[in-house]
Amino acid sequence: MAEKLRPLIAGNWKMNGLTPSLMELGVMIAGAGIASADLLVCPPATLIAAASAAARASGTRVAIGGQDCHASPSGAHTGDVSAEMLKDAGASAVIVGHSERRADHGETDAVVQAKAQAVWRAGLIAIVCVGETQAERDGGKARDVVGRQLAGSLPSGASAANLVVAYEPVWAIGTGRTPTNPEIEEIHGFIRAQLVKTLKDQGARVRILYGGSVKPSNAAEILKLPDVNGALVGGASLKASDFLAIAAACS
Repeated sequence: MAEKLRPLIAGNWKMNGLTPSLMELGVMIAGAGIASADLLVCPPATLIAAASAAARASGTRVAIGGQDCHASPSGAHTGDVSAEMLKDAGASAVIVGHSERRADHGETDAVVQAKAQAVWRAGLIAIVCVGETQAERDGGKARDVVGRQLAGSLPSGASAANLVVAYEPVWAIGTGRTPTNPEIEEIHGFIRAQLVKTLKDQGARVRILYGGSVKPSNAAEILKLPDVNGALVGGASLKASDFLAIAAACS
């Protein structure tokens, strides 16, 4: 029987959020006690320090993360942020390889791997995203794409302590469309098998999140599927009531 892993509900605010948005974070912090899951909020870099300070002051279990980082610790990289800078601001995890970074910024698996390595260098957890496009799924290539991304994006040294994998079918992100439960279960099972093949016992304990139009109305059904160990939530994480409702679905 598969090991029961504590769920992780991670919110990716993307390029949304100004100082007043911290009020929503405050509501999330206040309601965090109802969730039988770990909670992580990844606001824009401009809010990480303030969000982290608010979380620490409350003594809450809500963690704060970053949405991306540069592979280098410092240097002449105007506009970029290093993993060390994110840690200094209070982040405990960093999302790398999100499909929007892969598509909008041309990030290859090699780039994602270098960023994941940088996250570990800074002592943080890397949330590595993988997922296929609609054309790739329609062409029967979903497993091939996800397998290739996993193999190319994970540095050596991965473990359950420093890695989370997020499966986000590109065609479901922000569209309101969600794969069927069997489709989600199939890919999560495939990812688990690949992790165990590569990482042995550690691979069985790496949390695999589902992302792609997760909302309160479908969270409970998705989160009960085998090898779905939480969710990477986009738009619904901007509203505290929705985010907490998704977290409560883990109970």
